[in-house]
Amino acid sequence: MYALWDISYWISLALAPLAAGFLVRIFIIQHDCGHRAFFRTQLANNILGFACSILTLTPFTAWRRQHAAHHGIWNDLDRRQSGADIYSSCLTVAEYQALNPRQRFWYRVTRHPLVANILLPPLVFLVLYRFPFDMPKSWRPERRVVHLTTLTVLAGLAALGLLLGYAHVAAVQLSVMALAAILGVWLFSVQHRGANTLWAHHDRWDATTAALQSSNFLRLPRILQWFTGNIGFHHVHHLNARIPNYRLQECHEAIPALQSVSPMSLRDGLTALRMALWDENRRRMVTFDEATA
Repeated sequence: MYALWDISYWISLALAPLAAGFLVRIFIIQHDCGHRAFFRTQLANNILGFACSILTLTPFTAWRRQHAAHHGIWNDLDRRQSGADIYSSCLTVAEYQALNPRQRFWYRVTRHPLVANILLPPLVFLVLYRFPFDMPKSWRPERRVVHLTTLTVLAGLAALGLLLGYAHVAAVQLSVMALAAILGVWLFSVQHRGANTLWAHHDRWDATTAALQSSNFLRLPRILQWFTGNIGFHHVHHLNARIPNYRLQECHEAIPALQSVSPMSLRDGLTALRMALWDENRRRMVTFDEATA
């Protein structure tokens, strides 16, 4: 993209989706390193995970710890994540209806697909990940890594700017990062969202059932499956997070019980973004319109 900039910035920016796809794949490798799954040794996972985090702008150890919490409580109605993460949790219809009008408006706006999946993702990676705003003060090593990641990223961008020009660097990096953030957030947000996705109270929740019924199997075209590091086999990943991305499909095909999970198509994955509430009476996720019908 930098090499083509002086020829045509339109041709240069036309490569942004391809670069964003590679960046998403790098994030999946970082994700596997966070689970200590990509390599056999913890040291190798930590080194590569931190190297990937400089490119993805995501503080490695802080994200790893927060993501590990998700793996302990996903789709458990009594242990839902809260705060800044609006992608791994939802309200029940009854809880939503119990909110006052202002709270319902805010909840609905922040979960609107245009806001949650287009506007917010670049903000998360470019701005929010630069500060340990949502981490307890006791997370001292993780908070230090946030600052270290930010300083390393800024130093790298400053060096690129001196070499290539700050306007060029801003145009290339922002276009790629924004697209990668949008694609990556969509990819992770639909893994536990859809009409057939199960939420359960803790006394009825167990990891195996939740992996098979609360984690989706997103079937993507082969090229998109490669760029997304097989993360569409999310039911396999939640069944055993130590399986690296390059073994997920093999495991899915080798175990008959995993093949019983109904696949979600690319179209289903796009429409699933509208599923924002859990209806305890109908035992399914619903849209806001369905909840008020």
